[in-house]
Amino acid sequence: MKNIAHWISAFRLRTLPLALSCILMAGFIASRLHSFNWSVFSLTCLTIIFLQVLSNIANDYGDSIHGADGEHRKGPKRAVSEGNISKNAMKKAIIALSTLSLISGILLLKVSVGINNEAFLYMLALGVLCIIGAITYTMGKKPYGYAGLGDLSVLFFFGFVGVIGSLFLFTHEVELAYILPALSLGLFSTAVLNVNNVRDIESDKIANKLSLPVRIGREKAVIYHWFLLGGGIISAIIFTLTNYHSSFQWLFLLSVPLFVKNGLAVQKYKEPQKLDPFLKQMALSTLLFVILFGIGYIL
Repeated sequence: MKNIAHWISAFRLRTLPLALSCILMAGFIASRLHSFNWSVFSLTCLTIIFLQVLSNIANDYGDSIHGADGEHRKGPKRAVSEGNISKNAMKKAIIALSTLSLISGILLLKVSVGINNEAFLYMLALGVLCIIGAITYTMGKKPYGYAGLGDLSVLFFFGFVGVIGSLFLFTHEVELAYILPALSLGLFSTAVLNVNNVRDIESDKIANKLSLPVRIGREKAVIYHWFLLGGGIISAIIFTLTNYHSSFQWLFLLSVPLFVKNGLAVQKYKEPQKLDPFLKQMALSTLLFVILFGIGYIL
């Protein structure tokens, strides 16, 4: 039972609400377009869960190898660095989750677009890219997370791929008209990463993990955080103004105080232990934003 608890901890299930936000956003938009399909929605959720857990355990393994999970880390301890799960076992889990992600993704594409067309090949290639991105964030000789490219990756995968890509599975069209909702979600998701990186700024410096806050310093990282939060809200406002059909569309504004609270916390708290709860708070705020935005859009 203790070993199972270690694995569940390594899976970092608290990250799943944020990961599922993109398919929820796509699902709400698909409902508005009368293209929603429960089978596609369910399989997309399953694939995203596999990919997110894969990313989490690969991050656990990668940071233990490169030193970011060393004795100076102030955030939650990781399974490999603490010796709770062996490196070999984690490697096998990474292979298993990669395989499950691929199988689930292929089944999803079969249900959504079929297997005998170009759309299947393009989406399969995108799915493989997602798997590679999840693994190489902290793994490999030159992990891109250590080069400060994690923010761009999150914006791309959680925003544009997560929303526009998932929406394609429903509509079979690239709906660029919804780039602003995708941008909102991408910016808020990047803000979650920024909270994490601001919290770990000192330990990341020691491990030579050149996250954006390490590169630009804490003061500018706080300004950057407000930019991410403000950008996400403004994108949603612009989309609503240009696609207005009901006053219910402003429901998402109810989530704004939560983002302000998060920004003030990042600005105020310099102790990692005090800042850590705002990772979950930011993720849940994003989920609430998506629910309010989606409900308002389809009413």
